[in-house]
Amino acid sequence: MSATPSPTRKKVTTHSLRAKKERGEPITMLTAYDYPTALAMDRAGVDAILVGDSLGMVVLGYETTLPVTMEDMLHHCKAVARGAKNAHLIGDMPFMSYQISTAEALRNAGRLLQEGGMDAVKLEGGRHVASTIEAIVAAGIPVMGHIGLTPQSVHQLGGFKTQGKSAEAARQLVIDAHILEEAGCYALVLEAIPDRLAELISQRLPIPTIGIGAGASTDGQVLVTHDLLGLFDRFTPRFVKQYATLHVEMARAFGAYIEDVKTQRFPAPEHAHQMDDEEFRALLAALEAEEQWGVGRKA
Repeated sequence: MSATPSPTRKKVTTHSLRAKKERGEPITMLTAYDYPTALAMDRAGVDAILVGDSLGMVVLGYETTLPVTMEDMLHHCKAVARGAKNAHLIGDMPFMSYQISTAEALRNAGRLLQEGGMDAVKLEGGRHVASTIEAIVAAGIPVMGHIGLTPQSVHQLGGFKTQGKSAEAARQLVIDAHILEEAGCYALVLEAIPDRLAELISQRLPIPTIGIGAGASTDGQVLVTHDLLGLFDRFTPRFVKQYATLHVEMARAFGAYIEDVKTQRFPAPEHAHQMDDEEFRALLAALEAEEQWGVGRKA
């Protein structure tokens, strides 16, 4: 499988994403955590790939995204970067990789580009992370913001709940969106907020908005790929459209394999490597001679 750039498709950049918003063309974004998935997405023509800290739940089996480390993120970012050459690549900044200090945030953001092969980083939060975003952007690193339901704040939010349902909560999100745009974000993820609020924010901002559980009026959409493919069986968010049920299909395939091995239907002759009859006879003769020599020497 080749991961070379498509000759008929240009590399997607922060500028081309903004141009899509200006032309009214929807932006497509998905999560990926490994080489083959990223390669398939790139070939399909997705605009952007997010190496999300959601990998903590859908790949590593944690209950939340909080245990994910920078080393985890770098490991998966490198794999995705090897698979996708045309899509715009965003690396999630995991919990506590940008909250301790601006210097620490700069160092970790830089690692996602320098070591992880990403084109940009994403971090969660509103006005309280604006100064951090400004510093990262000033260092030449593109930043995608993320407001609404922010999974790294799941304990503070009281669970995975819709945000911005009251007038005041919605107003605060509108303010946060403007603050993040002014801080230098080139795009903004809006997660689990009312569709009318997402539409309002999208209309007010010059930068692209990417919705997840935020209705159809954002400038683009993103889904966790394991939800889209039916690979994560713990739960499926109500805003997800499943395009396949691969978890069921995988279980069926594994069961069929186990049955074939137990009943010796697999491997069949067509699955084996063959040896020339003459070479095999020569092998047997050689082994027989060696065994006779060994017995004679012992005597």
